[in-house]
Amino acid sequence: MQQVWESTELEYAFLFTLKKVNSINSAGFKTFFNNLPTDPYLKGNYRSRRLSRFIAAEDKLIKLPHGYLFQGKDYNPLLGDIKREFAELEDGLVELDIFKNLVLAFSESCKLHPEAEIGVHQIRTICSPHNLGNPAPEGIHQDGTDFIGIFSVNRENIQGGETHLYTAKKEKPVFSKTLNSGELLLVNDHEFFHFTTPIKPQIEAKGSRDVFVLTSPSLLINY
Repeated sequence: MQQVWESTELEYAFLFTLKKVNSINSAGFKTFFNNLPTDPYLKGNYRSRRLSRFIAAEDKLIKLPHGYLFQGKDYNPLLGDIKREFAELEDGLVELDIFKNLVLAFSESCKLHPEAEIGVHQIRTICSPHNLGNPAPEGIHQDGTDFIGIFSVNRENIQGGETHLYTAKKEKPVFSKTLNSGELLLVNDHEFFHFTTPIKPQIEAKGSRDVFVLTSPSLLINY
């Protein structure tokens, strides 16, 4: 399927870009976010997560063996130097054309080498009238990779969750936006720090924020 882009080039377009991926109907992803295991490494049970890694080559995805997520404390002061293990993405999700389109869009936009590993994090952050959800509990940070893609799938009964980019931690953000469904933010991780503000419900009920975060290199290590 040919990918059609509607893009908004920003001031730092050679370093980050916001795009609307018209070849992806985000509604096709929604059901797969209802069966995410709770992230066991965070207190509060407000985040659920799966993680797999792939190579995107010649219009195909190759799924790589299971591994651990690992970041140093310099990049993740909250959970750095810990080998974290998450369940793999569901086969039914990986087999979707829209999922392949997403990973290929990330690879092509970042001009990745054909053998570059891509980590795909499937993440739901929830909130309730009595508890905020924190998409970035480590604060303003870099991931320790080359490129990051944040793809917004769905926002349900929430306010907040605004994504910020910074040239330095103590500077004002150079980019601030609530990502809408179908939008993909591509970021050079060497040049920018990023952060997403906490979420809370718009009305007295639970709320959720569903995203895919793609990274290359994958940040996964073998057993």
